[in-house]
Amino acid sequence: MRRIQYILLLLVLTLPVMADKVKDLQKERQKIEQELKQTNEMLAQTKQNERATMNKLTLLNNNIKTRKKLIRTLNNEIAALDNSLQDINTKQRDLVEQMDRLKQDYSRLVRETHYADMRRSPLLFLLAADNFQQLVRRIDYMRRFARYRQEQVAAMQSLQNEMDIQSQLLSDRRSEQAAALQAQQREQQNLTRDERKQQAMLKDLKKKEKQLIAQQKKQQKKADELQRKIDQLIQKQTTTTLTKEQQLLAGGFEANKGRLPWPVEKGFISGYFGTHQHPVYEHVTVNNKGIYLQTTAGSKARAVFDGEVTSCIVLGNTYAVIVQHGNYRTVYSNLGQPIVKTGDKVKAKQTLGTIVSDPTNDNKTELYFQVYKDRTLLNPSAWLTK
Repeated sequence: MRRIQYILLLLVLTLPVMADKVKDLQKERQKIEQELKQTNEMLAQTKQNERATMNKLTLLNNNIKTRKKLIRTLNNEIAALDNSLQDINTKQRDLVEQMDRLKQDYSRLVRETHYADMRRSPLLFLLAADNFQQLVRRIDYMRRFARYRQEQVAAMQSLQNEMDIQSQLLSDRRSEQAAALQAQQREQQNLTRDERKQQAMLKDLKKKEKQLIAQQKKQQKKADELQRKIDQLIQKQTTTTLTKEQQLLAGGFEANKGRLPWPVEKGFISGYFGTHQHPVYEHVTVNNKGIYLQTTAGSKARAVFDGEVTSCIVLGNTYAVIVQHGNYRTVYSNLGQPIVKTGDKVKAKQTLGTIVSDPTNDNKTELYFQVYKDRTLLNPSAWLTK
């Protein structure tokens, strides 16, 4: 009985752990599939033609990156399901062995002489005692025997119930594994298709080098002009003395490094902070003073932390909003008309304005986001939640 209880306890303790690991991987898979869905939604919003553009290449590159992550997660899920199946099979073998032992023990009891006598006539079994002491021992024996028999029956029933549960769990795991394998094969085919598209697109874009480099320079000039305006305002607004409220805001902002919400509800980082090689032309570099977050058309920019709007900058047809958080500031560029104004107090995740979609560039919808500490630019990626 103790061994049976130990096995049942082991099942109770180990199987939920395995189930949790599989469940966590399945949740991660769903999250990555949602990321792919968002990128495909952005691709659907581009001009519906076969013309290669930098925007389409960016979206395709993100699709490839996300698909590779999805395939890795599926591989981990399949491996976890394999381990789970092996554990369930091992537990089933142990349960079958225990059931066989119990049945053998029970059969042996049936063959016992005293048991046979008790079945024929319990009263005669008692009256056949040689003396009073033997009678007492036989009464005690009958009680203990009845209790032991009940325990054996209960143990067999428990084992049978657990075997039924394990059989169902085994069936479920096999179905999940088959589905994961199908998903992995499907995503591998999709990845191969996307990589072929990527190579064809790179080939087309390299033919347009002069045109695209000129476009890149134009965009860089616009970004530099915006950066000069932002830097000028930051320098004017920076002060060495902070109010108590500003000190608290700065402390809270700093304490949440790596945990701040994204300034867009959904999307991906399409341009990273710092100097990077151009995705197509090896001899061209890009220097970003912040990060670019690409999202779907109509998306809103939102504050990443409580603060106060200190500026709304106009640059052509777009706006940039600066929000102060003590001696930290966050900048949100490429907005339409902001719905906040200078002096407004804002809360984390509060909408600041709608991000502009560029009809001349495949309806690209991209927020430019920056973080300052005093006058120093920081890498925004380090501040946002993963």
